[in-house]
Amino acid sequence: MKTALTIAGSDCSGGAGVQADLKTMSALGVFGMSVIVSVVAENTARVLSIEDISPKVIADQIDAVFEDIPPDAVKVGMLSTPACMEAVAAGLKKYRPRHVVIDPVMYAKNGSPLMQESAISALRSTVLPLATLLTPNIPEAEKLAGMEISSEADMREAARRIQALGPQNVLVKGGHAQGEARDVLLCGEDFHVFASRRIPTKNTHGTGCTLSSAIAAYLARGEVLPEAVRKAKEYVTGAIEHALPLGHGCGPTHHFFAFYEADCD
Repeated sequence: MKTALTIAGSDCSGGAGVQADLKTMSALGVFGMSVIVSVVAENTARVLSIEDISPKVIADQIDAVFEDIPPDAVKVGMLSTPACMEAVAAGLKKYRPRHVVIDPVMYAKNGSPLMQESAISALRSTVLPLATLLTPNIPEAEKLAGMEISSEADMREAARRIQALGPQNVLVKGGHAQGEARDVLLCGEDFHVFASRRIPTKNTHGTGCTLSSAIAAYLARGEVLPEAVRKAKEYVTGAIEHALPLGHGCGPTHHFFAFYEADCD
């Protein structure tokens, strides 16, 4: 069985972070493992507090996984402080996994910050160069590229600027734009555009986590990058279409929509 590791924060409400990643990997037939870097007290409406795990325990979790069940792909999500980033970067350099999908999580779906402003420069220098694929949404891409994005041409330019920071490949996600949901992948020197209809729902908690972990799962299963992105986007679109009306804010997507119909009565 193929394996994948998520290195991310824990979402106690179950819709994002490590919880979303493990659900996604399981739904796609991959054995999922986790390294928790932060415990986030959050729900669909707000973030209450964040407690970071010590760098030593982060490093020990990475060692525990790689020395026993080396993952076929790694997904990296929320890294809120430079100390977290350095611990994760050291582990990735030590074990050199073939596929590293990094989702530069900066904000929760409700807009609450999940990364200290001072940590963005550390993200650029420490973590980004280790990415096989970086998956920023439009606000994150604007931060990293230092430009405003209002068109597909802007998304392409931002992807080029971000790739210059070190990631091998960059996927700029268009979920925050208007109209059709279009994502732009810069794979090496070539661009690929993935379009899907926009689903009218507020229940999109954890979609970024779900997409990046789905890409990692498909890479673990042996798909080439553009096909892994295409299949992952198709999976996320289905999960959004069957999103769960739970909570008082942005409800979670339905990771197991292909296996059972949700009953939320």
